[in-house]
Amino acid sequence: MRNASPLVASHTEDGSFIASDMVALLKYTKDYFVVPEEHIVVMKADSITLYTMDGGVEEPKMLHVDWDTTAAQKGGYDFFMQKEIYDQPEALHNTIMPRIHNGHADFSADNISDDIFKGVNRVIVTACGTAWHAGLVGRHLIEAMIRIPVTVELASEFRYMNPILDEHTLVVVITQSGETADSLAALRLANERGAKTISIVNVKGSSIARESDYVLYTHAGPEIAVASTKAYTTQMAALFALIGRMAVVRGAFNEEQEKAFVDALMQAPDAIQQVLDRKEEMHHIARGLLEAKDAFMLGRGLDYAILLEGALKLKEVSYIHTEAYASGELKHGTIALITEKTPVVALVTQERVRDKELSNIREVQSRGASVVVLVKDGIDLADADYTHVFTLPAMDDVAMAFPASAALQLLAYYVSMDRGLDVDKPRNLAKVVTVE
Repeated sequence: MRNASPLVASHTEDGSFIASDMVALLKYTKDYFVVPEEHIVVMKADSITLYTMDGGVEEPKMLHVDWDTTAAQKGGYDFFMQKEIYDQPEALHNTIMPRIHNGHADFSADNISDDIFKGVNRVIVTACGTAWHAGLVGRHLIEAMIRIPVTVELASEFRYMNPILDEHTLVVVITQSGETADSLAALRLANERGAKTISIVNVKGSSIARESDYVLYTHAGPEIAVASTKAYTTQMAALFALIGRMAVVRGAFNEEQEKAFVDALMQAPDAIQQVLDRKEEMHHIARGLLEAKDAFMLGRGLDYAILLEGALKLKEVSYIHTEAYASGELKHGTIALITEKTPVVALVTQERVRDKELSNIREVQSRGASVVVLVKDGIDLADADYTHVFTLPAMDDVAMAFPASAALQLLAYYVSMDRGLDVDKPRNLAKVVTVE
């Protein structure tokens, strides 16, 4: 019986199957149904029957997943996380290109009406973990380019803070599985209070996808590793496309601005591929973190939002205590944690805050930190002597999240692998959080 936690089920020639995530069924079938709330499934070797709580028989709504079954296998890679990092150019292409027509973001195939962007005076993004970090990147873009206020709320806190919601609020729910318990509860509250809702989801037919006003599917394919990689970058890509369309509908973009924004988004798969082609360079950098107990990441503005995800990746798969800080906060307490040889990863991709970034980097260097700088190609680092410098392919500043995120994922992966850990299954963690 389903009571809040997700269940999917299917019947095949081999028998009946039930699981919390359809990825578990891929070995046996691509056809399945989502068990509705407060329904009972009776499973037998030769049949499967769905009942309501009063005993009535209900025909299940069957869904078909078009993922290739080999996508849920390692395919020669040592770990799923490694494979999924390398899947990103294709996953991004599959997420972006169907939504671009004649140089414009177009969601007609997704049945997403432009009306959802009209009459909105604020946006709330709600999500958990990695998806929450994708929302932080989106907030920077919406506020900078469309000039409406955005808050990014942890779904686990959302319904306990009595949020202000009405018909002029657009609530964006981001989730890979579409079954995250906290995110589902946040969506239901938004629906109850009359807000417009749109979800960014990777799994068709999931609870959050079904209960949203609109849904935008990412086409990442199955993500098996607990630490999210391709789900994160495709969530950002979906947000970028939505923001581009929203800016046009609300008159924030002229034709030239729209073209520049869409062009930058379309360059994302290639930019990530350029980073992946230099994996050995990042592997060399990663060796310098193997003995660390603590690590810190510093950046400003959009770079800070990107580093929050980078820090999560490193801590969850390597068990190195890692924190990302807005670099301007150093003198407000953080710098007390910097000691000799402490690893610090600094991200410098935003030209307008370059000087401030470099000043903050010099602060930690003067305390003996070992500094790795990830820098956008073309930004002058003023000939300072850093432990390592990794140059990221140059894109429009707003799109630098894509190559930067891939570099940070590689860093986390190699540190974990070289420490001899199970990269795919970090201790104490699960892929889908089905309880509060």
